[in-house]
Amino acid sequence: MEDIEVYNVYSKYLRKRFKQKVYKLPISLPITCPNRDGCVGDGGCIFCGEEGGSFENLLNTISIREQILQNKEYIQKKYKATKFISYFQNFTNTYMPIENFKVSIEEAILEDVVGISISTRPDCISDEYLEYLAFVKKKYDLDITIELGLQTVNYHTLYKINRGHTLGEFIDGVLRNKKYGIRTCAHLILNLPWDGEVDVVENAKILSALQVEEVKLHALYILDGTTIGEMYKNGEISIISKDEYVERVITFLEYLDEDVVIQRLIGRAPEENSLFVNWNESWWKIRDEIVSEMVKRNTHQGIKCNYLNGKALKRFK
Repeated sequence: MEDIEVYNVYSKYLRKRFKQKVYKLPISLPITCPNRDGCVGDGGCIFCGEEGGSFENLLNTISIREQILQNKEYIQKKYKATKFISYFQNFTNTYMPIENFKVSIEEAILEDVVGISISTRPDCISDEYLEYLAFVKKKYDLDITIELGLQTVNYHTLYKINRGHTLGEFIDGVLRNKKYGIRTCAHLILNLPWDGEVDVVENAKILSALQVEEVKLHALYILDGTTIGEMYKNGEISIISKDEYVERVITFLEYLDEDVVIQRLIGRAPEENSLFVNWNESWWKIRDEIVSEMVKRNTHQGIKCNYLNGKALKRFK
């Protein structure tokens, strides 16, 4: 189903870029987040559990190199893969002294690694770190992507979810990445309880205007023991239906520039200790439903991206 050309699929981008399939090798570091340790806030985002943004990684007590080798061996056997991206996935992977950061990156550069992806926060990247990544990119001929957790462009919602930053820091991060030739992947949650269709469209417009290279979409999942979990149990919030989520994804894609690469339309989530996960359906079934509906409507990514470069002046053409 994903082979149907209704959006700019990440796997196809990688195949075109590297002439073969490329797989990510997840890495966990024993780190935290400035929104947990009191630097910018306490308690973290209201939806974030103790494991952060990942639940399938190897233990962070294992060295970076050993994590890569173990994951690489498994994926090579399963998919006969030969090209990989070292993916620093959990928590805020630039939130450490610069020298520690350099050591971590160097340890992740192994044979057959063609890229590095680094998940972090918009308020945790700076020229010093980006200068080093630009050096690594050139020295080792690697693709480097910073995955920035934005979640929404609605700064009122960012405050409600205790994000610890606003839209301004995200814009700053994207512009700095571009300055050093580093790609940006923006993470978005399209079904946050305080966002509506206007926010969905504005998400697409701002990412397009900033020329963000990649996007990763999530559906909100709710873990027991989190702030939003308590809100959910107390009836203080509600979750939109699966059909509405499908509608929001389609709307987002229609307004998003066609050149933006889509890493995924919906994420996997842990079922253990969860109060709500993907409407109790497999993530791939929801993805296929989105694609099927877009084919049915004869629509595609970017079809409504007509708002850039002086929209109002087009009347004189």
